[in-house]
Amino acid sequence: MEAPLTLDQLKTAVRQGAVDTVLLALTDMEGRLQGKRLTGEHFVDVVADHGAEACNYLLAVDVEMNTVGGYSISSWERGYGDFEMKPDLSSLRPVPWQEATAFCIADLQWADGSPVAESPRQILRRQLDRLAERGLEATGATELEFIVFKTPYEEAMNRGYRDLEPANQYNVDYSLLGTARVEPLIRRIRNSMSGAGLKVENSKGECNFGQHEINFKYGPALQTADEHAFYKNAAKEIAAQDGMSITFMSKFDEREGSSCHIHLSLRGGDGTALFADDEGAFRRFVAGQLACMREMTLFFAPHVNSYKRFAEGSFAPTAVAWGEDNRTCSLRAVGHGAGRRIEQRLPGADVNPYLALAAMIAAGLHGMDEGLELEPAFEGSAYASDKPRVPGTLRDAAELFGQSAVAREAFGEDVVAHYLNHARVELAAFDSAVTDWERRRGFERL
Repeated sequence: MEAPLTLDQLKTAVRQGAVDTVLLALTDMEGRLQGKRLTGEHFVDVVADHGAEACNYLLAVDVEMNTVGGYSISSWERGYGDFEMKPDLSSLRPVPWQEATAFCIADLQWADGSPVAESPRQILRRQLDRLAERGLEATGATELEFIVFKTPYEEAMNRGYRDLEPANQYNVDYSLLGTARVEPLIRRIRNSMSGAGLKVENSKGECNFGQHEINFKYGPALQTADEHAFYKNAAKEIAAQDGMSITFMSKFDEREGSSCHIHLSLRGGDGTALFADDEGAFRRFVAGQLACMREMTLFFAPHVNSYKRFAEGSFAPTAVAWGEDNRTCSLRAVGHGAGRRIEQRLPGADVNPYLALAAMIAAGLHGMDEGLELEPAFEGSAYASDKPRVPGTLRDAAELFGQSAVAREAFGEDVVAHYLNHARVELAAFDSAVTDWERRRGFERL
């Protein structure tokens, strides 16, 4: 099967027996794929037109799928009912590493047809609609780093995620020799993604042991987020099939963390590159990023572990600053002409791409609507600057997000409350945990 698939092509494939399973997926608060495996016949005959149901607790649980309190849309008191998964048929694609399988992503709506405002895909859609009201469109790309281990997932879990064997034993950043050691897996992921219709550009090694990234061509912002979620899930599945494992933790160990740099640019409805053609619009958009970065950090760094990555001299940013091709800044302006874009360097590999892209658009629109002035590009090392610092903990980021008038205006009160509760749940779980560090430090000596 070629990608992308049309519904007519899928119907033919199902009739001919080339497809017998369709994955219908939603993206949860972590940006993970959740959903159902449907028979191909049932999908094309019923679900393609009418959708399918899923329990609304999927947007009201923690990372480990525990039901937790504090969410207005879903609770024991409300009975944990359903919302509806409405297939977005433009996302149909084959799944080359699964036999006779296709994939489709869904938007979430309530029984009356109204959107589930708290769902990540809807949060991004709302910001794209705000752009469209101004005759603008967003294009983006994500650069997602990960660490490969020769240790399978089940064995890693049984070991308590200790003493895992990285796929490389030294820094393989740009190394063709070092990356060749892992090429069978990385090549399979690249080719599988191409077979699914994603436009792969390259792969390369990174600094931490076993660390790599695969990069994809930019595209419309919603498509970019969809493909990010699809690829992240796929890479884990393919690694597991090969008896290996991949982590997208922001900071797995004390060495370099795994980032997810996000590139974004705006285009007019006629396809003109706004950042190339309108320097004023570019400057106001970037000024909005700087003005809102601290209060939007929750959408760039959503977990306790996310903040371990922010360290001086690590290529992870610590200062609220922008620069022309300056990797020490949290915002890096890159490209020329139609390729002019802004790179947001705060997110780690654990980021939810829908929320991060939505935050970038909301901040940029704030700058454009308010006519904010952009400070001069920073030169030198932003690590050593007197620029404001990005929040150092999830607790600080949540407090700033909760106080943000821009977030409330852009996303709505219900969305802000929902993701503040997500942060509280994460913090409560962490605060109650006893870590290996505490045991090593205190078992005998305290």
